[in-house]
Amino acid sequence: MKKFLKTVGYVILIIAIAINLFIIVSGKFHLYKTLAYNFVDIDDLNLFENRVVKSQNGVEWPQHTAYNKVKIPDYVLQELVDNKSIAFAIFKNDSIFYEQYWEGYSDTSLSNSFSMAKSIVGVLIGIAIDEGKIKSIDVPIGDFIPEFKKGDLSKITIRHLITMSSGLDWDEAYANPLSSTSEAYYGSDLYTLVTNQKAIAEPGKNFNYQSGNSELLALIVAKATGVTLSEYATEKLWKPLQAMHDAQWSLDKKDGNEKAYCCFYSNARDFARIGSLYMHFGNWKGNQIIDSSYVKECIKPAPLLDRDAPNKSYGFHWWISEYNGEDIFYMRGILGQYVVVLPKEKMIIVRLGHKRSDKNSNGELTDLPIYIRGALEMTKNY
Repeated sequence: MKKFLKTVGYVILIIAIAINLFIIVSGKFHLYKTLAYNFVDIDDLNLFENRVVKSQNGVEWPQHTAYNKVKIPDYVLQELVDNKSIAFAIFKNDSIFYEQYWEGYSDTSLSNSFSMAKSIVGVLIGIAIDEGKIKSIDVPIGDFIPEFKKGDLSKITIRHLITMSSGLDWDEAYANPLSSTSEAYYGSDLYTLVTNQKAIAEPGKNFNYQSGNSELLALIVAKATGVTLSEYATEKLWKPLQAMHDAQWSLDKKDGNEKAYCCFYSNARDFARIGSLYMHFGNWKGNQIIDSSYVKECIKPAPLLDRDAPNKSYGFHWWISEYNGEDIFYMRGILGQYVVVLPKEKMIIVRLGHKRSDKNSNGELTDLPIYIRGALEMTKNY
């Protein structure tokens, strides 16, 4: 046994040396953090540098007359518990109808948005266009990022990025520590990572979900406005939405770039404001924060192919679907972060947590319809 343990120790040492040599030679130093922290989590805020998205003169959601008076159906509660939820909230007719929290989280607790942040970036692009900081959705991204002025890269426009049809070679593999997305999360040089991409397909043809597209959009916003993404979000979105609490946006390094494709930390009540903004076509309590025509483009399917079929599920950084024949749209994060808007019902559903359900054979999420069904059942008499 002693000899066996000694052999195992040598093997482990050799593997560790090999891994270290690979990291040093390849320059992929993010792998140290990847190996240390393994899977991403909603509480990764303190692993990285962050920039504050400030609130000012926040206003609470009004309570619905039936606030928390209706019991959540057992089948919905079971799904929420199974998926390790931390928050479930329903907003009806511009008031909060129901909310429940788990694991010590509350209506003030910050947790990771993951890819819901992409929708926020999409909002900021629209505001920058409204302000004339960006001429239009169809300008080449090379106008802002010099690395994209040459060859096939020069054909890529903001529209291609925001509809996930850039034709770039980003590797969106979450489980692979060597993928572009893993390096973006744990690495320290987002600018170099996203500007070193190659054009491998004609832009504007095929939907191909890539976090690198969102990061490029964030760089464009910062370049066009002359302020950081978080500063722009503070002044043009978070304060106008009367958010109650400061949000945090993780950076790749101190004073670096926001991880704009993810990592916007807020709470259920404040996330819901973004859904409400789009439910009201860019208007928040009489203040037109973003042009309504742009919002309408965001929440309709972009004219692309998705696996040889017409795209029906993605607009301008917003997901699109239907439930029982009703059109819905939503923000989505990888661990089941949702802000779902049902315009006909004047309803917003927010769910936050540690995991989401598997997809069915058609690639559709199986937990989301359960949350929607439950919310409709709970609010049917109101």
